[in-house]
Amino acid sequence: MAHLALYRMFRPTTLDDVVRQEHIVTVLKNQISTGKIGHAYLFCGPRGTGKTSIAKIFAAAINCQSPKNGSACGKCEACKALKDPSNLDITEIDAASNNGVNEMRDLREKVQYPPVAGKFKVYIIDEVHMLSTGAFNALLKTLEEPPSHAVFILATTESQKIPATILSRCMRFDFKLIPQADLEARLRHVFDSIGKKYDDEAIAAIARAGAGSVRDMLSVADTCVSYTSGTLTYAHVTAVLGTADFSAVAKLCSAILSGDSGAAFERAESFLAAGKSVGMLLGDVLNFLNACAVAKTCRDGKAILALPDDMYAEVAEIAKGTDGHRLLRVTEIFAGVETDLKYSTSPRILFETAVLKASMPQADYDIEALIARIADLENKLASGVFVQNGGGTSATNFVSTPTPKTEKPVQKEEIPAPKAAEAEYIPMDYDAPPDEAEMGGNAYFDESVMPVKKSSSAKSAHTVASAPAPVSPAPIVPAPALAKTAVSGDARTVFGTFLRSVRKTAKNGVLITICMDLDAALEDGVFVLYTQSETAFRSLTREDHYGLIVQAFAAIGMGEGSFEIRLRGKKSDAFNKSVDEIKATFGGVKVEVK
Repeated sequence: MAHLALYRMFRPTTLDDVVRQEHIVTVLKNQISTGKIGHAYLFCGPRGTGKTSIAKIFAAAINCQSPKNGSACGKCEACKALKDPSNLDITEIDAASNNGVNEMRDLREKVQYPPVAGKFKVYIIDEVHMLSTGAFNALLKTLEEPPSHAVFILATTESQKIPATILSRCMRFDFKLIPQADLEARLRHVFDSIGKKYDDEAIAAIARAGAGSVRDMLSVADTCVSYTSGTLTYAHVTAVLGTADFSAVAKLCSAILSGDSGAAFERAESFLAAGKSVGMLLGDVLNFLNACAVAKTCRDGKAILALPDDMYAEVAEIAKGTDGHRLLRVTEIFAGVETDLKYSTSPRILFETAVLKASMPQADYDIEALIARIADLENKLASGVFVQNGGGTSATNFVSTPTPKTEKPVQKEEIPAPKAAEAEYIPMDYDAPPDEAEMGGNAYFDESVMPVKKSSSAKSAHTVASAPAPVSPAPIVPAPALAKTAVSGDARTVFGTFLRSVRKTAKNGVLITICMDLDAALEDGVFVLYTQSETAFRSLTREDHYGLIVQAFAAIGMGEGSFEIRLRGKKSDAFNKSVDEIKATFGGVKVEVK
């Protein structure tokens, strides 16, 4: 005898054997017991949820002479006659291949003839949404007023494609996806029936792969049964499904969530270079991120995921070290790629771009990314990352510990401050924090633990330490209040003091994050904040943010006219006025502004 697929071998034969769908089974049982049978039914829902199976059970039950609990007895003369393939009282029509007007006209003519063995002549039209417009019109009148012995059961996965005139003439039943717990129970019953040994993790993995469809689950299970003759394990299931190694995917996602773009890109490249499908790899990444979300938010995450202990421990560890906003943003990025892959001619580049974007939060201006960065700063401040040592304060643990440039003994040198009249532009890099000397003693991260260091010299100079000697942490001393006099010095000094003031007076996380990415310069006695992002410029010049910036400058003794906020490439009003005067004075000379 030829092999019979599991989904055919274990297809339900009674309504009691149907997995879930109680809201539909109850209605059909009551109609059969009371004899109130409708003339048209519409079964719609996802694939593999029991639409055709219930249609066949219902068609046999309404023709049975003595139905039991809503199902055919299988012993009466009508049931025996219906089992004969030549019997036409129950007719199945595939609308995908019989979707023309002629087929529906032929059905309309045959429906007039009474049944031979049973009480009803039942027409089951599968994938009814595939019918053409003309075929729907040909079926319409018959469906509205059929003969008393005719019953139509329409099955479809896309009810939105069915005309409203057809929908209004049918009793509609919406099938639901099957919960995973019920899928696991059904699969255990199937494996026990065929004598297949299994691990619980393997059952959970197959049920999860079914995604709510009994038929999909049993199709995967059929392949898994043929894969090994021994006990079916989780590793066997992942091999059948073609998913990537769990630990390798965990390392990729860990690098992405931790912001290590180099390691993340390298691991993604290793997957793709090995011939891994982009679509499969993307699915693995999304499944792992979803597992992290479950482990982070659900108390019974282990029971929900049903992963082996070592795998769940790996997921839980990564989830614990990840901020919720960060996890949400990364998941959003990769979920967007899943949609874009359908229309992309370069799926590999699309995936690698998503890996870089997700692993570089400092380049992402989405609100969730900004909130995650702020939360990371707050966590590091709360955990005491910034400590005071004998020589001042240290922020070396903020991003990474810088390697000392030299091992020579500590030497101090004095660098004279630049002249106030000279315009100085200094690009600011805050991927790694500036040290105390670069900020002129005004480290801006946390005033409560970072006192302002004053130079003992009478000259305006900075004291730079090449390699501070290790000393024991000194007691934390509260920082003095900000001076109410105007700040003088180079751009770095003013900018550092300004950021301290913003943190103290504004207390606005988004504004603080934006300000940390600005460039600073002193131009003709005016302190200028530069940005290359139009979005950041609009945010800074917004009424509420600009008011907070004014307060921050006022706290350090700088009035509203002593600073400006500019978009890179945009000239000041004074500069534009000077250019206009030159053009007016030298009318015959071409003036070019660079």
